[in-house]
Amino acid sequence: MKTLFAITAAVGIAFSGLASAQSPIVIKFSHVAAADTPKGQAAEFFKKAAEERTKGRVKIEVYANSTLYKDKEELEALQMGSVHMLAPVAGKFGPAGIKEFEVFDLPYIFPNEAALHRVTQGPVGTSLLKKLESRGFVGLSYWDAGFRVLSSNKPIRTPDQSKGQKIRINSSKVNQAIMKSIGAIPQTMAFSEVYQALQTGVVDGADGNLSNLYTQKQHEVQKHVTLTYHTYSGYVVVVNKSFWEKLPVDIRQELEGAMKDATAYNAKVAAEDDAKALAGIRATGKTEVHTPTPEERAAWIKAMAPVQDEMASRIGKDVIDAVRKETAAVASK
Repeated sequence: MKTLFAITAAVGIAFSGLASAQSPIVIKFSHVAAADTPKGQAAEFFKKAAEERTKGRVKIEVYANSTLYKDKEELEALQMGSVHMLAPVAGKFGPAGIKEFEVFDLPYIFPNEAALHRVTQGPVGTSLLKKLESRGFVGLSYWDAGFRVLSSNKPIRTPDQSKGQKIRINSSKVNQAIMKSIGAIPQTMAFSEVYQALQTGVVDGADGNLSNLYTQKQHEVQKHVTLTYHTYSGYVVVVNKSFWEKLPVDIRQELEGAMKDATAYNAKVAAEDDAKALAGIRATGKTEVHTPTPEERAAWIKAMAPVQDEMASRIGKDVIDAVRKETAAVASK
């Protein structure tokens, strides 16, 4: 009887071990944007590509729209291993101690998408991703979401009209400096709280990309939008370093391939979504959209551009110079 019991137990353990071995590796991917934004669409694309490439050995669980963690909580959750993957705005790593990433928040440092991609897809972008490892992250890619605009319930066509307005920003010393450069009062708050703050007048306006302005319905409580396109609005896809390094090498390779495909897809939908969001905002008739004249744009650049040098001691002059060198190479072509 003992022998039969032992054999039964051994067989049970064997089947249990086999089931465990066959269970997919679950990767929790949390982000704060809506599912139909460029980031949300790219996350879903990555999920599908990763699961197909690994033939079901990996399962990606995507939690959009702050359903798992809000933007104030997500980096800590990633460091603790409560979530495995995030795509926060680049500047969010500044408060986390990697201030070099705030270079992406600098106003008018990227004259166009070609200049931006020369940085994110080149050696400068790669070297910045390496710096994440000291904080327990592995940087996988950069995802676009257009450039930032300014919205408000008061006219905001020129920098002088920004004076005294309370403008919501994400947590970034650079964004604080930008708002102060035009006389606005920066207000840091969680992304999920912005709509209500705009609706109730806690803040007058917001700094953000068109996709978020549209999908979060912020345009419904904002009378004016000015297409300043002053700052890059994009994300850094990161994974918990300890979790990543424990994955089988072949799994990591397939995930890297899926991420490469998702990044290419993101670039495509980001450009399309920007135009779609702008058209959608205009179609409502609730918001007046203003495109700055060349003279007005020059005024915005003149007011904000000094922030680049002002933040050099914080971000690192060498990082800023490296970015300027890359963008200048594009401009000279």
